[in-house]
Amino acid sequence: MAGNFWRSSHYSQWVMDRQDILKVRNQDLQSSKLTESEYQKIMIFFANVIQSLGESLKMRQQVIATATVYFKRFYAKHSLKSVDPFLLAPTSLFLASKVEEFGVISNNRIIGTCQSVLKSKFSFAYPQEYQYKINQVLECEFLLLEVMVRRRDSMVTGSVCSVVVAGLQIACVIHKRDFKGWFAELNVDMDKISEITRQILALYDLWQNYDEKQEILAILNKMPKTKVSSRPSSQPNEAQLQQQS
Repeated sequence: MAGNFWRSSHYSQWVMDRQDILKVRNQDLQSSKLTESEYQKIMIFFANVIQSLGESLKMRQQVIATATVYFKRFYAKHSLKSVDPFLLAPTSLFLASKVEEFGVISNNRIIGTCQSVLKSKFSFAYPQEYQYKINQVLECEFLLLEVMVRRRDSMVTGSVCSVVVAGLQIACVIHKRDFKGWFAELNVDMDKISEITRQILALYDLWQNYDEKQEILAILNKMPKTKVSSRPSSQPNEAQLQQQS
């Protein structure tokens, strides 16, 4: 992790405008009839899947968080139909465990954990047997790594500092504290802060009214499906994903 955010690869390579994110996302929304809120619920669901997989594998929260970022970065640029999220979720953990130097996870363990966790905790959304094998996870890992290295953008619409300021603004409103003078002295774009604040509040509102067990199966059935077969050699590379986008 870089000691200076402004010199980090995250800032230089992985911050993009919200309009660019929506441009890619709208392809999925239009082709599948998903709504924006349903798309957000898919992202929440797979973040929960990654969290449960990571906890079952006794991973540090830092590894789980990194995997979640990888997962969202990938779909910030590529369609949901480019790679099955049920394959990308464990792949993101597999790669994050190496990047964060967590240690080696055996091939059998990652697949076995997917099978057991999906069956015990997410059978309401994934009632069938887990279909992917370790060869597909390994090939998907190379694809994910290629995307992480080459891409110059991400789902993040503001710097970490901007998100922190937005969080402080929300906290001040909740606790009825007047910090207008302090905010006025900050060298930040308050219009951008307001936009981030709206996004945060919209996400919390979505969480509050979201019943995952009741809703997610119908949403996943609407999700655009990958066109490639389940054979390892069928996984597209980065160049092919670019053509699909």
